[in-house]
Amino acid sequence: MTSNGNGSNYYPRPLRHLSSYLSGLVQGRLWLKVLVGMFLGLVVGTLLGPSVGLVEPATGTLVGNWLAFPGQLFLATIQMIVIPLVIASVVRGLAASEDLDQLRKLGLRVTGFFVITTAIAASIGLWIGSVMNPGSMMTGLATSAGAEQSTVTTAAMPSVDELPKTLIGLLPGNPLDAMVEGQMLQVVIFSIIVGIALVSMAPEKSRPMLDLLDSLQQVCMTVVRWAMRLAPFAVFGLMAQLTTTIGFQAMLGMASYVATVLVGLLLMLGVYMLILKLLAGQPPVQFIKDSRDVLLLAFSTSSSAAVMPLSIRTAEDKLGVRPSVSQFVIPLGATINMNGTALYQAVATVFLAQVYGIDLSMGSMALVVAMAVGASIGSPATPGVGIVILAMVLQTVGIPPGGIALIMGVDRILDMCRTAINVTGDLVTCRLMENWSGTRLTAEPATQES
Repeated sequence: MTSNGNGSNYYPRPLRHLSSYLSGLVQGRLWLKVLVGMFLGLVVGTLLGPSVGLVEPATGTLVGNWLAFPGQLFLATIQMIVIPLVIASVVRGLAASEDLDQLRKLGLRVTGFFVITTAIAASIGLWIGSVMNPGSMMTGLATSAGAEQSTVTTAAMPSVDELPKTLIGLLPGNPLDAMVEGQMLQVVIFSIIVGIALVSMAPEKSRPMLDLLDSLQQVCMTVVRWAMRLAPFAVFGLMAQLTTTIGFQAMLGMASYVATVLVGLLLMLGVYMLILKLLAGQPPVQFIKDSRDVLLLAFSTSSSAAVMPLSIRTAEDKLGVRPSVSQFVIPLGATINMNGTALYQAVATVFLAQVYGIDLSMGSMALVVAMAVGASIGSPATPGVGIVILAMVLQTVGIPPGGIALIMGVDRILDMCRTAINVTGDLVTCRLMENWSGTRLTAEPATQES
């Protein structure tokens, strides 16, 4: 289907305007409020926890659990809304495409780029973990860590003979089941099929469905706006609960691990800026300036799905990306582009291997990279999902998943940082795909409905 004058103005426009209040949150210093909440959570948790001992441990745990209530409510709200938001965004993004041929080329390029950069991120994580050796400072904790049982669900990798069945299983036999079970990759595949069908239909036939999806997007973003008001209180409560449970001293002991992950994420950011400069010719400083607001919001919320509308608006208004590209790449990236998460998993795997005194062979490291790439695809774009994926990676290479108990305390801080890198990856991909997809649009069409 070729976009005529009406179609071009009609399909892609509304989503970018749903993000105006997200911009307002950044201007209202939401990220600063989140940082203050995190600091106050650490202070309150330390006072209530075993490090200071102002109250009995049981009382401290009880208070910590109640303090975490806004945080749990925030996470539950974002998880509740992520599936309808992804469906509406992917379908409308595909329907904004000029034709099926362009869609096929864009899909192959985007998926290939995501897979390659995720493998690079995991490799950087393995390398930086081996160089900085953060686990050497905590080898004495291996016994106590091993004694703790992880409650995280793990999954085994399919064998070669099961691979065809697994691939067929990616196509949702019952889309409603996939939504209920949170099978994000199946949901995205279903959305892609619906979007391609709408592209193939006459505009007057597809318009009612697109109207419905536009309303669904606006409902989702209203709920996201409500959830955002909880963000500073959510971070305060979650940090207070964690510090109350494990104590501030234990978190300080994890400083080497945190530093290793942060150095790795900075290296990945450098890789992105290099790719942007070499392949798109855009100055990295200008890119950071243009995308600053959405990166701060991603850091504040720890959810690439929650900032999806602002990411799309930033790509269109600041980076000059066409709606047909941005509304396809960013929802897809929020689902399968988890480079920051892949890097974090690689560092955590090396760290826990060092703590337990396990030598990772080259084959095990290659398996970690493959697992990080495979597991990141289809994982929900919600806070804390990295821990679930990590449990699967650890089990695959023979490291006791109980070791996750060691790193749970600092996961919230790292989750905020790696989400910002994930969103950076989505925006860089948008900019590259706009360059590679041919004709560029001028700035005027993207802003004519301001």
